[in-house]
Amino acid sequence: MALVCATEWRWPVLPGVGLGPERRGERARGCACPDPECVVPGAHPFDPGILAATTDGRMVRWWWSNRPKAPIVLATGGKAPCAVSLPAVAGARALAALDRMGVRLGPVVATPTRWSLLVAPYSMEQLGELLHAKDSVPGSLRFHGGGGYLVLPPSEAGTGPVHWVREPLPGSARPWLPDVEAVVDALVEASVSVPADGFSPPEAGDGAWLSY
Repeated sequence: MALVCATEWRWPVLPGVGLGPERRGERARGCACPDPECVVPGAHPFDPGILAATTDGRMVRWWWSNRPKAPIVLATGGKAPCAVSLPAVAGARALAALDRMGVRLGPVVATPTRWSLLVAPYSMEQLGELLHAKDSVPGSLRFHGGGGYLVLPPSEAGTGPVHWVREPLPGSARPWLPDVEAVVDALVEASVSVPADGFSPPEAGDGAWLSY
């Protein structure tokens, strides 16, 4: 899958740090990075860092031939997809609302705790103007833009497996992506309506995490 992302879709990727070894008696595996308090175990770049993300097929093959189970990390922004993520409960509600509205969606990625909608690249200025018009933006809604990253399927993170809710169409030369303006209203509304236990703590990898 990493090779498809890099060479067919031209999405810059790199291997994530991955999870540490399983330990008897522990329900969840920790991160393989040195931070014992890592808030996104397994689901972030480490070595190499995010700036190493590439579409070079030779590099991608070498990385995953050495670490075949490494998570696939997409470097968001620039010419690559950006993303908007929100708690899983809110994500399910938002997708249902967008479907009722007839909004065409692109790929949607999910972990057991969060859903992420991939959108066309946007600038921080564009995003700032869009959000400034809102009365409020829930802190649980996060924007992965330039300098950010997102873990793609099939990967394993500390919260569980990463999978597609809406998978790119087979044989896509490059998956179609909606503009962020097309989806943000429904995502804000769904995040506001989620009960308190539907929220999750901040995660790393956010190109922008804005709250007004």
